[in-house]
Amino acid sequence: MTSKTEGSTSPDKLAPRPQEIPKVNKVTPGDITASLKAGFSDFLARPFLSGFFGLFYAAFGILFVWCLVWLGKIWMIIPAAVGFPLVAPFAAAGLYEMSRRLQKGESFGWFEIFTVMARQRKREMGWMAFVTLFIFWVWIYQVRLWLAITLKNTSFSDFDGFLNIVFFTPQGWTFLAIGTCAGAALSVVLFSVTVVAMPMLLDRETNFVSAMLTSIRVVTENPLVMLSWAVIISAAMLLSMVPAFLGLIFTLPVLGHTTWHLYQRAVPPAEGEPVRQTP
Repeated sequence: MTSKTEGSTSPDKLAPRPQEIPKVNKVTPGDITASLKAGFSDFLARPFLSGFFGLFYAAFGILFVWCLVWLGKIWMIIPAAVGFPLVAPFAAAGLYEMSRRLQKGESFGWFEIFTVMARQRKREMGWMAFVTLFIFWVWIYQVRLWLAITLKNTSFSDFDGFLNIVFFTPQGWTFLAIGTCAGAALSVVLFSVTVVAMPMLLDRETNFVSAMLTSIRVVTENPLVMLSWAVIISAAMLLSMVPAFLGLIFTLPVLGHTTWHLYQRAVPPAEGEPVRQTP
C-alpha cells in the first residue's frame, strides 16, 4: 500500500523561507577611522578609475546647475546643490564593487566594474535608486513650497538677487530656517535607509526592503557614531562643491570606498546567507 506522504514535497520546498534581517554589529568611532583609512587606501590603489566616478559626478553637477541657469530656475540652484549629495550613495555603486574586489584580492579593469554596474538595473539596486530620487524630488518640491509661502511673489532676476533676498531679508531668514529643518529631516531619513543598504544590495542576494531595514537598524543601534559619520559625509560633500564641484573628484571616491568598509564592519555575514558571486 502506498503511503499518502510518499512522493510529496516537504513544506520547506513548497515556498521559500522568508528572508531574515541580518544581525548588525556595534559600530565605534574606531571603525569609522579604520574605514576611512581603508577607503583612502582603495583610492590610492586605483586612483584613475576611482577618480573617474568623482569626475563624472562633478561634471553632472556642473551641467545640472548650468541647465537651471539656462532655464531661468535661479531659485533651484541652492536647494539643488544642497540636495545633490543625497543621490551620492547610488552614484558610488562602482566604488563599492572596486572595494569588494580589492578586499578579495581579485584583479579587475574598467570593463568589469562597468559591467557589474550595468547589471544592477536587473537587481534590487534599481528600487533603491527610485527611493533616493523620490526623496530628492520631495526635497526640491518642499523648497518650492516654502519659497512660495515665505517669499510670496518675489521675483529673482539673477542669482545675486536671489542670494541677497535669501540672506539679507527677514523673509529670506525664515525660508532658510524652515528649509534647513526640513532638509535635515529628509537627510536623516535617506541616510538611515541607504547608509549600508546600497553596498549590501551589491554584495548580497537580498531584497531592497531587507537592505533598508538592516540600514535602519545599524543607525538606530549606533545613533551617535552613525550621526557622526553622516556629519562627516555632509561636511565633506558640501565643502567639495564649493570649488565648482571639482573637490568631488577626490571626496566622492574616498567616501564611497569608506562606506563599503564601514558596511563590512557593521553587517557581519550570516551563515548560509547567499552572497553575490563574481561573474
